[in-house]
Amino acid sequence: MKILGLLRHAKSEWDDLAMRDFDRTINERGRRGSEVMRRHIARHGIEWGALVASPAARVVETVEISLPDHTPIYDRRLYLASADTIIETVQEHGGGADAVMVSGHNPGLQDTLLELVSPARENDLFKEACVKFPTATLAVLECRIDHWTELRKHVGEMIEFTRPRDLDPALAPPE
Repeated sequence: MKILGLLRHAKSEWDDLAMRDFDRTINERGRRGSEVMRRHIARHGIEWGALVASPAARVVETVEISLPDHTPIYDRRLYLASADTIIETVQEHGGGADAVMVSGHNPGLQDTLLELVSPARENDLFKEACVKFPTATLAVLECRIDHWTELRKHVGEMIEFTRPRDLDPALAPPE
């Protein structure tokens, strides 16, 4: 059994429309959301043996705040990656880790959930994640595999889906 975490980058800054998408940073709400998730991830107790992340500025900032004690492997392929690319990247970088965290972007992270979760193991957490995978959200899957190279369609089951607003209602999107 392996554990896969999927952490979407925090809310990003849109004030400078001339800025390249890759260079966009997180805004104040994103920093607060990342800090809330840092405390949650620390309490969670999973030892993340590997952290693989997109090198986009908003992901780098999210990782620095949310997972400050981890050394990320930044892989350019994760920038706006498809589910297939995310899975390939985990297969490549997972190594002997029991738990791997991926931090990146939507729709790739949400699509990865859709690929990995078996229809027989769909639960309320999965159904909620299908509706929307908001910024700074953490999804955790148990994968019925012995090695990351075996990661493929329908090997997972969601065991957690936590949004910043679940931990701090002040972080809910404005109505």
